[in-house]
Amino acid sequence: MKCRDTLWILTFFGFVVNYMLRININIAIVEMIKLPETEKAECVHAKSYFLNENTTSSIINVTIYSGKETTRNLILGSYYWMHWVTELPGGLLAHHYGTKQVFGLSNFLVAILTLFIPISNGISTDVLIGVRFLQGFIAGCMWPSMHSMVAKWIPPNERSKFVSSYLGSSVGTAFTYFLCGYIIDWYGWEFVFYVTGSLGVIWYLTWALLVYDTPQEHPWISNEEKEYIEKSIGKSLNRNKLPVPWKSLLTSKYVWINTISQWGANGAMFALMSHSPTYLKFIHGLPIKMTGVWSGIPHLARWIFAFVFGIFGQYQHCMKTSTIRKLATGMCTIGVGIFTIGLAFSGCNTILAITFLTITTTLQGGFSAGPLSAIIDMSPNFSGILQGMIGSVGVTPGFVYPLIVGYLTEKNQTSAQWQKIFLIVAALTCLCGGVDLLFGTSKLQPWNSEKQQIIKEIQPLQKETPEDDHVIRNSHVQRAKR
Repeated sequence: MKCRDTLWILTFFGFVVNYMLRININIAIVEMIKLPETEKAECVHAKSYFLNENTTSSIINVTIYSGKETTRNLILGSYYWMHWVTELPGGLLAHHYGTKQVFGLSNFLVAILTLFIPISNGISTDVLIGVRFLQGFIAGCMWPSMHSMVAKWIPPNERSKFVSSYLGSSVGTAFTYFLCGYIIDWYGWEFVFYVTGSLGVIWYLTWALLVYDTPQEHPWISNEEKEYIEKSIGKSLNRNKLPVPWKSLLTSKYVWINTISQWGANGAMFALMSHSPTYLKFIHGLPIKMTGVWSGIPHLARWIFAFVFGIFGQYQHCMKTSTIRKLATGMCTIGVGIFTIGLAFSGCNTILAITFLTITTTLQGGFSAGPLSAIIDMSPNFSGILQGMIGSVGVTPGFVYPLIVGYLTEKNQTSAQWQKIFLIVAALTCLCGGVDLLFGTSKLQPWNSEKQQIIKEIQPLQKETPEDDHVIRNSHVQRAKR
């Protein structure tokens, strides 16, 4: 097995763990904080094979805490309050110290904190929120740090396929919802955190043993694979630590367009991922095991879609890379928005609601081959830093949407209120995707390398410098050649 295949597997499971630790509370909170026992789900159902249980009564038991929707959504959103702050530092740390330490230690520390959630929950809601806040702060380093390793290890034509490993997040979500639904039913919600935290520690030990930041550092890589990687990546990646062109990064219109695109795609994903268990439980009255199953299956479909699309992008020769990026971006934004509208109008039809939820989540799989891969194409040398910048904005829906959901559903858990939520998500997602499709790009940018930056700077100088200043002009040209 090639070393980059091993890297794919461990990266995939790294993102499985990342999302397992991120969203385990989304389903556990259904049992941790419940609505008053006098309230019932709006949509009740007769016994059926599809639902697996008779949910006609759908009575939700007494609460541990206040039962307020604002409290529930404060806990869900607290993970993202400072998550955005460490996105950019994560890219910078990986740029200077390597992805192995940044990505690995972030996952490890979050796993350790996960083991303390049941204890913090027993102390108070504020302590629980504090632990989640700290987890989000640490985990913010992870996603942007991975881009630096991809730029060093993965040839351009394989990036769509490799970045599908990021969609281990989808498998992690599916696995967590499915597993935790049964864990809660059998052992109680506390064991959700004990099991997922322990799995995170086991992953870290494997990652620390088998992963290296560059092919040149890997002790077991074959000469054939190393030479293939070096030849494929070519001159787009500079192995020396280049100065970061902050002005170019911050003023590039394509960076800001990608930021808008990621905000829209992330927003839809966070909104549906975080709140689908609550929606299925309290609107459609599904029992906790079935809530876990039908919250998780869409995310498994999302990963399959991302992986298949990544293979398609690697082996087809009819479309340009930029066209593939646009197609994937359109699916994870415009496509998601359209089917989210269908979800909004599904009402009490549970089968229809789950169908639309599955389609929207599946199409989000285009995110890896679209906006995420476009960042590496635009600037392999600064992809980690770029993703840190963009991610710091792109994760803000993680705490914006819980505030909206809490405000609209406070003492008003009805399908009409959820319709408003889904329509807001659909409108913002389509708008952001449209901006990228019209004005975005994935082409290599001139500020990716120092030589390209210098050439760009001296082009107007060559035209404007007088003949008697030819010595100054030639010195600039020689610097550019070097």
